[in-house]
Amino acid sequence: MLKKYITVFLLFFYISSYSQSKIYTSLTIPDNLTEHANAVVRDNTIDIVLESANEMHVKERRVITVLNKQGNRTTHAYVHYDNNEKIKELQVIVYNALGQQIKKIKKNEFKDVSAVDGGTLYSDSRVKYLEYTPISYPYTMEFICETVTSNTAFIKPFNPIDSYFLSVEDSSYSIEFPEGITIRTKEKNFNEFDLEKQELANKFSFKVSNIEAFKPEQYSPFYTLIAPRVLVASNKFSLEGVNTQVENWNDFGKWMYHDLIKETHDLPLETKTEIQNLVKGDTSQIEKAKKVYQYVQDKVRYISVQVGIGGWKPFNVSKVDEVSYGDCKALTNYTMALLNEVGVESHYTVVYARKSQRSIEKDFASMQGNHVILNIPRQNEEDIWLECTSQKLPFGFIGDFTDDRDALVITPEGGKIVHTKKYEEEESLQSIKGKCSVSNEGAIEAKVISVSKGIQYDDKYYLATETERDLDVHYKKRWKYINGLTIQEMSLNNDRDSIEFIEDISFNASNYSKVIGNRMLLQVNALNRNTHIPDRYRNRKLPLQIKRGFKDIDEVEIRLPSDYKIESQPENVSIENKFGSYKMTLEVTDENTIIYHREFTVKDGDFPKEDYAAFRGFYKEVSKLDNAKIALIKK
Repeated sequence: MLKKYITVFLLFFYISSYSQSKIYTSLTIPDNLTEHANAVVRDNTIDIVLESANEMHVKERRVITVLNKQGNRTTHAYVHYDNNEKIKELQVIVYNALGQQIKKIKKNEFKDVSAVDGGTLYSDSRVKYLEYTPISYPYTMEFICETVTSNTAFIKPFNPIDSYFLSVEDSSYSIEFPEGITIRTKEKNFNEFDLEKQELANKFSFKVSNIEAFKPEQYSPFYTLIAPRVLVASNKFSLEGVNTQVENWNDFGKWMYHDLIKETHDLPLETKTEIQNLVKGDTSQIEKAKKVYQYVQDKVRYISVQVGIGGWKPFNVSKVDEVSYGDCKALTNYTMALLNEVGVESHYTVVYARKSQRSIEKDFASMQGNHVILNIPRQNEEDIWLECTSQKLPFGFIGDFTDDRDALVITPEGGKIVHTKKYEEEESLQSIKGKCSVSNEGAIEAKVISVSKGIQYDDKYYLATETERDLDVHYKKRWKYINGLTIQEMSLNNDRDSIEFIEDISFNASNYSKVIGNRMLLQVNALNRNTHIPDRYRNRKLPLQIKRGFKDIDEVEIRLPSDYKIESQPENVSIENKFGSYKMTLEVTDENTIIYHREFTVKDGDFPKEDYAAFRGFYKEVSKLDNAKIALIKK
């Protein structure tokens, strides 16, 4: 009987040990989790204990198997800290493919550097990170970390999968909180995953398993918009010793304005006098705002400054006025104070920047956003938005950095969610007027005047400050389908008042048209040919998102070679579908002149993955039509 008990005990011990150690070896990874994966999260456990509104403990254990060199970036073996966030424990253990320990790295062996880049003047935020060069692949890294902080405004969300080419075996998250504190959560993008959750009186927990790696696909939403996550926020929190209670965005805005912004408006008397003299005689609010914005652009420059209340409180405007620099918070706040001085209402606005068009969660008040811009409200007209960190952008233009997304506008009365400027396809217009002359030998001489607006302006205005050499490279790349192209003249004009970018270019190419015997094949679209065909997917997984629409209108006069006449020409064509439209007409004005008209419009929008093939087909057809040829024959 004793022998039997010993056998059972040893078997239990073996099974228990195996279940613990199997996550350290790559041999036990399920096959479906290695497909399209550079790394596999074997087990990630985050436990948060909110002791009070002024104290939070975070423990994390992350075991990840790295399958190849590209997977190294997913180990995330780093931790941020500052004067209010202390590291209690930090270590990494590395295992080989068989799960045998090969290295142990302690806290003092991590590199310790400033947490911001060289563009930041100074900061009290630092990061400890591990530089590890593996001997071979695969290997497994176990990251163990514990921190304690008095800043409870930012509660780490549950992000089980945080990048493409990363799969997850198991990931769990829990948060404990005391009586008197309310924790709010918001689940996003879990439709295709089994989220296990438990909500008790003082503890919430979440868990997911067996998430296969996401593979990026062209024209899909940005990863942050489709990845599963649970947002977490407390109704009571502290930020650098400043306590508040927030139930909604209105409360949040009141707190930000009255505790972080209002007290910083201390413009010096000399500057008040200067700015009032600047707009003296102006009665239009817009003209006043334009002059103030230009004043700021001429006076200050952007530089990151990550100090103050968790990097969220702007410098006093007197300091910005004195030193003539600041970060997005400081420069926006400074511009707002100047506008206020001349009687123009404006509002400090928190937003997520970059091309992803990520919005502030309108139904989930919490610390969000990574950038600040300025809002000028107008009754019965579109609001004006100002990017105060740029010395080049025109007044009222924000481009794709902060366009078309929900932002948090901060007013003395509270916060409110407002949508930033959306550039419709008709506004993002490129219009081309051109003249092309083709010689009897097939050479071409062309002159093109292109005017770009909206997002198409945003894509090009930087060209005005490029070198002649870089511009030559740029235009040869733009017209890459023309062999032997030589730029003859260039004149670029960035019209900031009209928000138009005007390009006046002349070029030639000796072998544009193909001569075969007594015939010549002439491609009619020389100046704006679509060469882009979206990638093909046999089994597309992600939805289709066309992020920004645009419209091109071309009118080109083509002088035919004097020794030739038209033998055949393409039919006029018109296409219209849910993705946009395409129109092309050829107008023969005399035996040696034709006028080429082209309109190409792409609409923005979200579509199911099943529509992708039709969308690709649309672009493919446009590319084909843009390559249409006229057959010429000698007279």
